Amino acid sequence: MTLNYLYLLAAILFILGIKDLTRIKTARRGNLVSSAGMLLAVAITLLEMQGKIGWLYILIGILIGTIIGWVMAIKVKMTSMPEMVAIFNGFGGAASVLVALSYFLINRQLPQLDLLTVLLSVLIGSITFTGSVIAFAKLAGYIKARPIVFPGNNLLNLFMGILLLGLGAIILLSPLTPWMLTLMMALMALSLVLGLLLVIPIGGADMPVVIALLNSYSGLAAAATGFVLKNPLLIVAGALVGASGIILTQIMCKAMNRSLVNVLTGGFEAAEGTVKTASEVYEGRIKATTADELAMLFDAARRVVITPGYGMAAARAQHAVRDLANLLEKRGIVVEYGIHPVAGRMPGHMNVLLAEAEVPYDKMKELDQINPTFEQTDVVMVI
Repeated sequence: MTLNYLYLLAAILFILGIKDLTRIKTARRGNLVSSAGMLLAVAITLLEMQGKIGWLYILIGILIGTIIGWVMAIKVKMTSMPEMVAIFNGFGGAASVLVALSYFLINRQLPQLDLLTVLLSVLIGSITFTGSVIAFAKLAGYIKARPIVFPGNNLLNLFMGILLLGLGAIILLSPLTPWMLTLMMALMALSLVLGLLLVIPIGGADMPVVIALLNSYSGLAAAATGFVLKNPLLIVAGALVGASGIILTQIMCKAMNRSLVNVLTGGFEAAEGTVKTASEVYEGRIKATTADELAMLFDAARRVVITPGYGMAAARAQHAVRDLANLLEKRGIVVEYGIHPVAGRMPGHMNVLLAEAEVPYDKMKELDQINPTFEQTDVVMVI
């Protein structure tokens, strides 16, 4: 009973952490609160499993994971943070698959409801893993970021989805078949292939949406695994990640005028040729300028909005941007930053880079905050 109360406390810490993560000023505290909740959750789980596990293997796993996490936290550059987030999503999906398969191998004759949760863990976790690996490879430049579309890819995805549903139905309706393990492995293999096929048609510009969506998938896989293990905290944590991920995905799709169905179906619109051309997106003409002309514009301005994008990340120019803003403010010019939800290559990418350059949090404005102020803005610099 005491452990259940501790589980509840960990779940509350998760919720409070996510709440703090919704605001720039409290994001760091939210990260610490969520981490404390996870530490408590791991400790409770180990206490609950006392006498059922080999502590040597657990300690080895903790040591290896701590070393890897510490090295990555120190070595990974801020501009490479999207790749790390993508691969972490993949690790989460892979962990769900391994746990579900282990449970299945130990308990071959499962009730249909338990078998269904195992299937969902394997299905969603496998799709998350390969999808995240492809997202990581595109972000890291190992494969081209442009959409990789081939004739009939949407029909193939549809066929794969139907095949997976049919295979899952066979497994559920024939739980005592001697071919159960083979069918489960086939389900996992097909899910891995489907995850790959769903992400390769999506271009680099849509990667922030894909990362948010895959984050949601990893949460759903974790929740399904929670049902497999009958662990209430894992169910709650997975549900929180799944729900927040899909909400963020929808917000980002709306912000960039993309369809959520388009992302879910792996670039269906792109394959059908319905994506707007550059001339359709930009209503006016684009005029090139020089640094001198821009300086003259700034000199006559009284209010400036800087809208950063991936160009700032690629050039590692966040410190130069901060210096420019400081120079303008010394001249009495009001400077703020308009942060688009999908600027960069992951949600919050620009906020992270500007925070690294010690830009005050109150100067970073979200889309709904900055849009009403443009009528009083003299110059907008889009990077």
